[in-house]
Amino acid sequence: MKRFRPHILVATALAIVLSTGWHGSLRNALIDLRFAWQSREASGDVVVVAIDAPSIDQIGVWPWPRRLHGELLQQLESARVQDVAFDVDFSTPSDPATDEALVKSLRNAGGATILPSFKQPGPNGGAARINRPLKSFGNQSWPAVVNVAVEPDGLVRRYPFGEKLGDTFLPSMAVVLAGQNGSRTAPFLIDFSIRSASIPQVSYFDVLRGDAATLARLKDKKVIIGATALELGDRFSVPNGRVVSGPMLQALAAESILQHRTLRRTSDVGMVLGLCAICLLMFFCWRRIVSGFRVAMLVAMGAALELAAALVQVKWPLVIDTSLFHIAIVAYLTAIALDEIDFRSLLGRIAESRFHRIAMSLGDGLVCTDEDHRITVWNPGASAIFGYMPAEIIGRRFETLCAVAVDGSARPAAMRDAARQALLVPGGAVVVEFEGRRKNGETFPVEASFSGWQGTDGFQYGAILRDISVRKREAERVRYLAEHDALTGLANRNTLHAGLSSLIATAEWQSSEVALLVLGLDGFQQINDMLGHSAGDLVLRAVAARLKSEVGMEAIVARLSGDEFAIALDCAAAGEPIAEFAERIARAFEAPLATGARQHRIRISIGVAVYSEQGQGADDLLSNGHLALSRAKATRRGGHVIFESSIRQELENRLTLENELALAADRGEFELFYQPQVRLVDGGLVGAEALIRWKHPTRGYVSPGEFMPVVNTSALSERIASWVMETACRQARRWELSGQTVRVAINLSPSQLHAGDLAHAVAILLDATGLAPSLLELEVTEDILLHDEARVLDMFKRIQELGVRVLFDDFGTGYASLSYLKKFPLDGLKIDRSFVLDLLADSDDAAIVGSTIGLSRQLGLTVVAEGIENRATADFLISIGCEEGQGYFFGRPMPAEAFERQFLAAECEAVSAA
Repeated sequence: MKRFRPHILVATALAIVLSTGWHGSLRNALIDLRFAWQSREASGDVVVVAIDAPSIDQIGVWPWPRRLHGELLQQLESARVQDVAFDVDFSTPSDPATDEALVKSLRNAGGATILPSFKQPGPNGGAARINRPLKSFGNQSWPAVVNVAVEPDGLVRRYPFGEKLGDTFLPSMAVVLAGQNGSRTAPFLIDFSIRSASIPQVSYFDVLRGDAATLARLKDKKVIIGATALELGDRFSVPNGRVVSGPMLQALAAESILQHRTLRRTSDVGMVLGLCAICLLMFFCWRRIVSGFRVAMLVAMGAALELAAALVQVKWPLVIDTSLFHIAIVAYLTAIALDEIDFRSLLGRIAESRFHRIAMSLGDGLVCTDEDHRITVWNPGASAIFGYMPAEIIGRRFETLCAVAVDGSARPAAMRDAARQALLVPGGAVVVEFEGRRKNGETFPVEASFSGWQGTDGFQYGAILRDISVRKREAERVRYLAEHDALTGLANRNTLHAGLSSLIATAEWQSSEVALLVLGLDGFQQINDMLGHSAGDLVLRAVAARLKSEVGMEAIVARLSGDEFAIALDCAAAGEPIAEFAERIARAFEAPLATGARQHRIRISIGVAVYSEQGQGADDLLSNGHLALSRAKATRRGGHVIFESSIRQELENRLTLENELALAADRGEFELFYQPQVRLVDGGLVGAEALIRWKHPTRGYVSPGEFMPVVNTSALSERIASWVMETACRQARRWELSGQTVRVAINLSPSQLHAGDLAHAVAILLDATGLAPSLLELEVTEDILLHDEARVLDMFKRIQELGVRVLFDDFGTGYASLSYLKKFPLDGLKIDRSFVLDLLADSDDAAIVGSTIGLSRQLGLTVVAEGIENRATADFLISIGCEEGQGYFFGRPMPAEAFERQFLAAECEAVSAA
């Protein structure tokens, strides 16, 4: 039996490999390796016209109009190509005109075009769907199959001569292109030693535009047209880690056919005979020849066999499967190794050496005892933990390491019995904690993992010991930090949430109420900015101390984040109405907070939410409390606001409106209306103010007063403002090109000044549209100028250097308008409509408007009056020196088409009459 053991091992290995199919992976790897060793150039007769990224950039997003494919065919015909194959889906109708154009081009090609058919998996694993070219296309072309089979490892290696689609057998595209007979059905192996980089490839766009050099490369060639761009996704994994596009795979298959490299695997008879020869050779020389010579023979046989297979594959289109030969050789090498090595002795020495290295290098304490619990092994880790050297402790009982209870009871004996009981089963293990005792008498917590085994000298025990005193302290610290705020020592958000849930559960059972106060410090950021975060931390600690002293022990006081705190309590335990309690907490901060040598006066705003009136759970109360705090900061700083459902409703309405505005921007629902600006003396048109309007799909036109405040405070502000400016400039440019010089005024948004360099953006827009700078007028309000005056001043100076006018809008409504007239470079100002509406009836308004006009004249500024609604107001403004105006008397805001009909058409008629 021993004589036949190596050969039985080899036979078993071959049987396992054959039954599991593992040899297939080795076979594929060897064939792929031979492809990598070899390198063949393509014949050059097949050219790929690539639908690549540059073509998509030039032509546009795929799919393209089929008219372009027809034009491409015409260019290919002019280049005198042999055959044209499209690896493009033509199975669904497109625009009738473009489809007809492609049919015409196919007809003119005279049947030299190949169109693809393919099977596609059905939805949810249903029957496969067959996609064929439209009948109008198919009548003018040759059909061909483009399906390829993906092997279990995800690679494409084989290529079919053809496939039956429905009741019809169709040849594959590469077979038709190579002019071969597709009646054979057995697939062949593509010769991947042909370098794909050597296959000529030209860009679709270069052919389409008739590039002479490109067309010259296509003369007398066979052409495959298909997608190579990554974004189109037509990719296949092939051997040796390469990924090729669909048309490139078809080109490689066509090259394999044209170069007579349709690879076939050899018969299995040769493999069986070869295996028999190896087995007979090893059977004959197993005991007659030394193992080293046998190893050399096997290695030489494997190398020679693989070299012969590689040479055959280079010269002929034959693939020799050597996988089982190599498996047999490896199995015999393994049998030689097993025959020569004494594994039992080797494993014993390895185990002993490994145990010694592990025991001595282990950071934890390792202790082994005999069956009487006397210590036999003591490593350096145990010495570091307990303080005993090996000579002091080996031979003593394990109980020496256990602490004695304060009352002197026999705790060590109890520990010994517990360990012995846990380790009765050999190989068992248990983790326990006990109080250990060091050599100096100090006690500390120890974690021990006990195990046991049967040794040569009887049953033995082992223990891995760890000093867990630091871990215990860290666990306590982590638990404290998990429940408390590290800076103030108050409960944190998680603890507040748990306590709030507990209070709510109790209140639900007792039918009582729970209140949550969310507190925010007013002006705390200024302390951080001016004095630093260390001073801010002192203030937060002082606030926490005052809250704890005011609230008492019945409530939960927590710090939520930053400068936000919270108080949760049972309303019954407060002893006063919750509104009075909140007011008392707010008044408690009227006295200054002492932080070292400084005193700070801090006001707090409070948002109050009550269960079960304003919330059904802890999350609801926290959310409602924050909403109430936001309302308090906005309307009652230093006071409190009790949550009401209307607060949440307002927020939800705003969020809904923001979402609708975002959709409106995506859908293009915004429009620009234009309100005329005229010379008051003769009513002549001088310009128009561009005003945004929103045409809601169901509500119709929405008032700007409803949605613009939301736009100006949302993330959409910059996007919409940029759209307004660009749209208005392009409209003004169209008017300018038609001979109408209409100055367009645009209201600036704060986001445009704060987001980036507005002057640079205006310069780019003028350059892109070609608009004369003098026809653009930017209107700015005081709230835009309040922040970062130096940067804004520089920006407006650069805008004026471009030739763009800058006007001060809503003049007279701000507290510092006159100072801005002095500081900022302005070309004019607009008198707010609130002063103009009652100009005739209110002498104060008349005095203000008259003074403004006089001041503007002295400063050289243009004045535009807003809100003119009748002739009397216009005449009065003329009488006090106002030159320009706008209002409903001259025209309401209107779409560009209506503006042109009402104002520009009339001017054109006047010019024609003159």
